[in-house]
Amino acid sequence: MRLSLHARLLLTATLVLAAFLGLTGAALDRAFRASTEEALVERLRAQVFGLLAATEFGADGLELPAELPEPRFSQPGSGLYGAIRGANGAIAWRSRSLLGLPAVFPADLEPGEWRRTALDLAQGRTFNTLSFGVSWEVGATPHRFTVSVAEGSEVVEQQLRGFRRSLWGWLGASALVLLAVQGTILRWGLAPLRRAVRELEEMEAGERPALGSDYPRELRGLTRSINTLLNSERRRLERHRKALADLAHSLKTPLAVLRGLASGGVDAAAKATLEEQVQRMDATVQHQLQRATLPAVPVFARPVAVAAVARRLVATLEKVHADKALRFELELSPGAEFRGAEGDLMELLGNLLDNACKWGREQVRLSAVAQPAGGPDTTAGLELTVEDDGPGIAAEDHQRVLARGGRADTRIPGHGIGLAVVADLAEAYGATLAIDRSPLGGARVRLRFPAPRPQPE
Repeated sequence: MRLSLHARLLLTATLVLAAFLGLTGAALDRAFRASTEEALVERLRAQVFGLLAATEFGADGLELPAELPEPRFSQPGSGLYGAIRGANGAIAWRSRSLLGLPAVFPADLEPGEWRRTALDLAQGRTFNTLSFGVSWEVGATPHRFTVSVAEGSEVVEQQLRGFRRSLWGWLGASALVLLAVQGTILRWGLAPLRRAVRELEEMEAGERPALGSDYPRELRGLTRSINTLLNSERRRLERHRKALADLAHSLKTPLAVLRGLASGGVDAAAKATLEEQVQRMDATVQHQLQRATLPAVPVFARPVAVAAVARRLVATLEKVHADKALRFELELSPGAEFRGAEGDLMELLGNLLDNACKWGREQVRLSAVAQPAGGPDTTAGLELTVEDDGPGIAAEDHQRVLARGGRADTRIPGHGIGLAVVADLAEAYGATLAIDRSPLGGARVRLRFPAPRPQPE
């Protein structure tokens, strides 16, 4: 699949942005989790110190007040639990919040040792536990205890879920805003390219002679080179046409002199030979001049409507061949357009129609049909067909009548270069030319012009 430059840049920017925001989100999530867990440890540490501050060692062992500074220790199932165990594992104290729950806290910590664990105090519930080892010396006897505080992990998970919802929501919104900004920037940045394409299309349609000059520095060299190439091609073509026109003018006089000599005082055999050679020279000169002046297929040309040109030619030929009272039948598709110079179309149709008028008895038919385009990026092709009800052209003469000076029958005046010019023009435009028998009885000449191919991206 071929993507436009805009689509490629936008896709690349989207992937880079998605990767960057994804890594940023993952890093922020990890940092928040670490911060949350650190805050949890500090909070549990404060609860441990609170219990130690409220604890006294009396004659009956450890003594804690009925009402602690942290009221959640006194509320069953509050989510905050505490216990103090002796070195032998016996429970020295447990909070009322542990009612109905096992007190499976560590009991073997060394004095001053901290230990963080995850305990399953209730079925399906995990608790974050922080334990601290202490030693009370009563007289000369040390008494070791482990103070433990636990808090449900759902508190941390709830904070993480809330943070993640907020984080990814803001990152998603930021991504949409950044994508919109990037799309706008890309569209603005690629605007000169779209403008160049639009101007090239206008040149192809014949609506402007050259590309504009107000382009960014990166494109200015390209547009200048294209304009220079087009101007050079126009000047070269004009020089060739002028030179060939001068050649044609200079050859007319010698040929006229030779014709005059042929009609003068020479014997019949010499006159026939001279007339034949003059005729051949004239046909050769005409053909070569026609062929040499054929321009290259114009890339930038406005499409020419076939119907308008065909009707003008038919109106002219009706006057030229008025003595034959020919009936012209036109079948012209409204969308039939010739993508080339109007003069070339007139040359093609003029030679074909004139040839059909010369050989047709009563009827000449011209049809022009637009061929389907080869794809969404192409324009339609064109098929031109000229038929007559004359004697037709034998199959063995098809190639001969397309050659310079080739004629299937010499009873009709002519140089034999009309179809040769048509063949040259067809070759220049990449068209196929076919001759066969028409349903009218005479010859049928068909020209198929392909649809222009889109330029590769």
